[in-house]
Amino acid sequence: MEEPELPVLLVNEVGGVLGVLEAHVPFLKKHFHLITMKEFLESKEYFSGKVKAIYVWWHKPVIDRELLKSLPNLKVIANSGVGMDHLDLKLISGFGVRMANAPQAVANSTADTGMALLLTAARRLVEGCQIAVSPDTECLPMNWLGDEVTGATLGIIGMGNVGYKVAQRGRAFEMKILYHNRNRRKEDDELAVSACYCRKLEDLLQQSDFVMLVVNLTPQTYKLIGKKELELMKPTATLINISRGPVIDQDMLVEALQNGVIKGAAMDVTYPEPLPREHPLLKLKNVLITPHLGARTHKTCHKITEEAVGNILAGLSGLPMPSEVFPDEIC
Repeated sequence: MEEPELPVLLVNEVGGVLGVLEAHVPFLKKHFHLITMKEFLESKEYFSGKVKAIYVWWHKPVIDRELLKSLPNLKVIANSGVGMDHLDLKLISGFGVRMANAPQAVANSTADTGMALLLTAARRLVEGCQIAVSPDTECLPMNWLGDEVTGATLGIIGMGNVGYKVAQRGRAFEMKILYHNRNRRKEDDELAVSACYCRKLEDLLQQSDFVMLVVNLTPQTYKLIGKKELELMKPTATLINISRGPVIDQDMLVEALQNGVIKGAAMDVTYPEPLPREHPLLKLKNVLITPHLGARTHKTCHKITEEAVGNILAGLSGLPMPSEVFPDEIC
């Protein structure tokens, strides 16, 4: 084989269910010699010392100890999104490999998804569509009512890039914004969206009409919302999750929804994904579930790849990576 002129970038595959989008390949090839996992495994002896970076697209390829040991010159792993819970950050860091995610690229589209879920649940749009297209519908019953969004209280758990974008959108709907975060935002940030900081999660849960989860999945946020937290919420409240499925104790959520502890839930993420077809959440009428659509727009997916390429090129040059992730910051 001829010696690659560009740094070798490993991806899981091109196209298909788990591969980088074919539309992104020409852009990637401007900067890298692109190889797939299949090509790597077929010529492992040749490529082992040549791979300098890995682009993880929607959680693939799987980065384990065996793969890391087989790539002695690996310098950077770039992830196509914000959540890094599918990667063993300490293991990767232990091999001297730097990591980056794409928080800027996904912020707007994920916040849009959160707001879409909130509005759809509040105004019962899915049910309304089903009534509108039903052959049995003659008119909408007068007692068929949704919830007001304008002026309602939105509690945001996790006020990073995406959470702040959600606050901006909520403010446009004249909502009262509460937030709970590991670290309080700057006063100017709060004033810009009229957000009130809740040091205690309990205070946010008790006051909010809509509670939106926008946190990373870490040991500290695993099952962050369980029986106790659900019982603190208003019986008229809706829980919205655009973070990761395991942030909610789903068994407790099922009970809460069945027993009227909260009014409803709208989730773009579950655990697992997709849910087994017999899962009780799929049978509840007060639940709205979408298949992890958060950042899935044409524009955002391209921006994710652009951000990944920028991070990788910086890392390979020994420069600061704009979106570098450090294990101690996530855990």
